[in-house]
Amino acid sequence: MHLLVCGGTGCRASASDTIVEDFKKELEAKGLKDEVQVVMTGCFGFCEKGPIVKVMPDNTFYTQVKPSDVAEIVSEHVIKGRKVNRLLYTDPNADNKHISDSKHMGFYKKQIRVALRNCGFINPENIEEYVGREGYMALGKALTEMTPQQVIDEIKKSGLRGRGGGGFPTGLKWEIASKNAADQKYVVCNADEGDPGAFMDRSILEGDPHSVIEAMAICGYTMGATKGLVYIRAEYPLAIQRLKTAINQSREYGLLGTNIMGTGFNFDIELRYGAGAFVCGEETALIHSMEGHRGEPTVKPPFPAESGYNGKPTNVNNVETFANIPVILLKGSEWFASIGTEKSKGTKVFALAGKINNVGLIEVPMGTTLREVIFEIGGGIKDGKKFKAVQTGGPSGGCLTEKHLDTPIDFDNLIAAGSMMGSGGMIVMDEDNCMVAVAKFYLEFTVEESCGKCSPCRIGNKRLHELLDKITKGEGTMEDLDRLRNLSHVIKDTALCGLGQTSPNPVLSTLDNFYSEYEAHVKDKKCPASQCKSLMQYVIDPEACVGCTACARVCPVNAISGERKQPHFIDSAVCIKCGACIEKCKFSAISIK
Repeated sequence: MHLLVCGGTGCRASASDTIVEDFKKELEAKGLKDEVQVVMTGCFGFCEKGPIVKVMPDNTFYTQVKPSDVAEIVSEHVIKGRKVNRLLYTDPNADNKHISDSKHMGFYKKQIRVALRNCGFINPENIEEYVGREGYMALGKALTEMTPQQVIDEIKKSGLRGRGGGGFPTGLKWEIASKNAADQKYVVCNADEGDPGAFMDRSILEGDPHSVIEAMAICGYTMGATKGLVYIRAEYPLAIQRLKTAINQSREYGLLGTNIMGTGFNFDIELRYGAGAFVCGEETALIHSMEGHRGEPTVKPPFPAESGYNGKPTNVNNVETFANIPVILLKGSEWFASIGTEKSKGTKVFALAGKINNVGLIEVPMGTTLREVIFEIGGGIKDGKKFKAVQTGGPSGGCLTEKHLDTPIDFDNLIAAGSMMGSGGMIVMDEDNCMVAVAKFYLEFTVEESCGKCSPCRIGNKRLHELLDKITKGEGTMEDLDRLRNLSHVIKDTALCGLGQTSPNPVLSTLDNFYSEYEAHVKDKKCPASQCKSLMQYVIDPEACVGCTACARVCPVNAISGERKQPHFIDSAVCIKCGACIEKCKFSAISIK
């Protein structure tokens, strides 16, 4: 019997590492330590219900497990064979029926795990468990049965496109790098995941680091590179630790280093650390950062495949792209190409977050609709609220509405709808979100993260943010809305790199889909969602107020006045809209107008 415990960052924050240690102690106390193995795995994906414990081989899926539940799981399930029903997932759409097998959960039903195939199944710090799931067989096949060009052709036929946001055909990218002759070439893994709310690449590195190492070695073989570099942000300590462990184990087993598998192929990997600059997700800025320079993009051409790290041919792919490579070589390009749509093959990993019941990491076939992701996999909107929008592609993407829910998710359809795939962030919003404020939030992020090299991004986005700030304060004009749109198009057309070229997307998509909200802020000086503080007014209903004085006692600025047992009054000129009074009032007498 195996007890698989989620060891991703989210579950570890909820004491999953303590759960592992408690299981080991409890099993030893019961004399079962040699019969039951406790395994710390990577992320299971269902973050909303973590920490997760999966009992194998009967595939029982326990959710929201606490250290205090360990003894009961051991005594009831491990020893007596009886499932602990209170820890099983309950389906809110099936009269809260207990579900013990993850295959029958709505969250997992429509998922196909390719890049995430090993996450939650193996101990990421044990190379033998990776090998036990066909690990490094793809590398062996490439080195002993295929020429570099045959490997490239297989990747090209699979239709795999870059999962970092650009969507460039991976096989073609490898082929270009392979044709540029040089005394030294480099394979770079972009693990600088910077989108707010995104944790796809981090989870793969935490749960299955060997898949990325194997793919980088395969890439090195195809292009004649002997050195690999992983550019990873220093804020990912667990991913760094597990990646270091995996690299060391691969060297010990002769899968990295010199004369790999006795074929004469040499390849090794080193880590480079980023300081969390969003712009360093762009490949030329990333390369400059690795070289010790300021992380700024450069005009292309030359592309990194021609002149990259240290001026040598360099191939850059992100973590998720690499994670697909081994399985494509093992199962074949036709198998991979059979998943997804005509122009977007395979699956895509998304970090599903925001106002949604099932927050988590998901992997779905390209072509799955937004409706399926949000309402079937995601379980719908929290607290029964109304769906309003979903932001795909992070700060570079756009906000899609109810009319877009049946849009198949792929590179081309999302762009046509006014958004983009990006690296895979997907943030769901409900009726309480102000879309003008959402656009302002993303512009704040972009202004902060701009490297400042080109004027359209450095100055243009600052002006966009100022206009949005003006509108959310009730000081905007209809002319400002025209300026927003015009300036956005200028920035898109003239910015140097992808960060600047896509930064106006949240503004343009919210203008297109929620223009009435902008008009309300400008014409009526009202925020329909009651989120913009400058346009909010707290009022007390005199008929509902009983004069208990609770609101007045918690007001930090003494903006509430009135006699005991008499209706109270809020001075709008003094009120700072902190919300303390609403939280304290037991009679629902205070509202926002």
